[in-house]
Amino acid sequence: MNASLKARALRAAALLLGGVALPLPAIAQSVSDADASAAARMQTGPAPVAPGAAPPRVDLSRGPAMQFTRDNGAPIGENRHSKAAGDFGPVLLEDAHLIEKLARFDRERVPERVVHARGTGAHGVFKATADISDLTKASLFAQGKETPVFVRFSTVIHGKDSPEFARDPHGFATKFYTDQGNWDLVGNNLPIFFIRDAIQFPDMIHSLKPDPVLNKQDPNRFFDFFSATPEATNMITQVFSNLGTPASYRTMDGNGVHAFKLVNAKGETVFAKFRWISRQGVHNYKADDAVKAGFNYLTDDLYAEIAKGNFPSWDLMIQIMPESEFAKLDYNPFDDTKEWLGVPFRKIGEMTLNKVPDNFFEWTEQSAFAPSNMVPGIEPSPDRMLQGRLFSYADTQRYRVGANVMSLPVNRPRVAVVNNNQDGQLNASGRDSSVNYFPTAAASKETADTFRNSTYTVNAVVDSRPIAKTNNFKQAGIFYRSLPAAEKVDLIRNLAADLGQVRSDRTRTIMVSYFYQADPDYGTRMAKAVNVPLAEVKRAVAEYQAANPEQPTN
Repeated sequence: MNASLKARALRAAALLLGGVALPLPAIAQSVSDADASAAARMQTGPAPVAPGAAPPRVDLSRGPAMQFTRDNGAPIGENRHSKAAGDFGPVLLEDAHLIEKLARFDRERVPERVVHARGTGAHGVFKATADISDLTKASLFAQGKETPVFVRFSTVIHGKDSPEFARDPHGFATKFYTDQGNWDLVGNNLPIFFIRDAIQFPDMIHSLKPDPVLNKQDPNRFFDFFSATPEATNMITQVFSNLGTPASYRTMDGNGVHAFKLVNAKGETVFAKFRWISRQGVHNYKADDAVKAGFNYLTDDLYAEIAKGNFPSWDLMIQIMPESEFAKLDYNPFDDTKEWLGVPFRKIGEMTLNKVPDNFFEWTEQSAFAPSNMVPGIEPSPDRMLQGRLFSYADTQRYRVGANVMSLPVNRPRVAVVNNNQDGQLNASGRDSSVNYFPTAAASKETADTFRNSTYTVNAVVDSRPIAKTNNFKQAGIFYRSLPAAEKVDLIRNLAADLGQVRSDRTRTIMVSYFYQADPDYGTRMAKAVNVPLAEVKRAVAEYQAANPEQPTN
């Protein structure tokens, strides 16, 4: 950690010890990706106690494998990779299995969210601080312009009545009420995700949710899934660090996670990633200190500090990558299990949260965020996880809240809505026109060319196959090596508390082999912590590398 960042972190820690985290001065207009990394900014309190006894072992085997089918009984030949037009091409709507899988998954819970169920919201304002008209025509980024926002923080896996001290990635979703419609930047406190293809999302969440028979979360289940998902190594490493138990929503950074396409007024395009940098610093709890903080500590802290007038604030940073840079990378730039390391951040705005919602249900619970809510100048990238989320998030909100979800005050744009959508549950549009179709000469509606999406060329074989540059372990190793010694100790302890409960020697060995490929010291320490012979780990590494010769070795 460099001297300036260390000084900021120490000041934030000292303020937190006093019970109040005061805003720090704005960070520089540009910073390196290393200085903006969570590992460089995080601070942690006392060490956790040893974990309790493991739950009883349960046999998950159910006989020979059966053929996967769709709901209509038709067998399927691929359940891990969406049908896409090459590495850089879009996922296709014709992938009926993907659409059915996500649509069914979205309808599993009534009425709470399937994921991000436990949340806390606040109102605020965003102010653009830099002219980026050379990058995007999005109107909210006009220098000096202020835009109202609503932010919902959340956990991901656990239910709406779960304790806030449970280890989890933490959601950081921002709704910008712009003068060209709503833009939802829907992300997490961590800059990456577990999987790179939305077709795996229902399976991953099922593995992390409670056992459908025993109704409790079981590490045997989710590590069984992750042992066949090596790309999750980076995210597992970060979420089992102390970043998985933040001390406050105010002391979390936020990330859009995915790459997005920016389009300027000339039609020129570039790709970008967004990050919120907390002016309060990044402060986390150790596992037992999070438990001691209380069942509702994240919500209580945010509400209390806003009520005191201690308004938390964040700097919005952007990374830019033109298409000409892609070939130089040893990973796919649209792989959401990767960060854009080595790409500097530039500050483009500031956000302050200054009001607690008047009614929790009407604002926080009914808020509906979807990555498909974009504005002119911001478009999707070919990120396969993002492409699936474009459908899934909007669809789950229409199911959860209703067809007229966007008419509720928390979701309603601050501009006129003009389209032919009608009726449905709780409709209150006040529509009085007989013309509800398009085109028409009776009551014409404009579709201006200036708002057309950008065009791009796709020249690829359509197939359901993985991307070419997976590079599953390198960045996990970089993150591990960037941690201070004490944080490494906590990571090993946190991870061993769950992985050590896994009864399958095979699963534990494979997981440790992934950590070893990320960093030998990391893998060696994990092998000792979960009682896996290092010789078996090295054998598993050799087998993996033989089966995946394209995988870089660290």
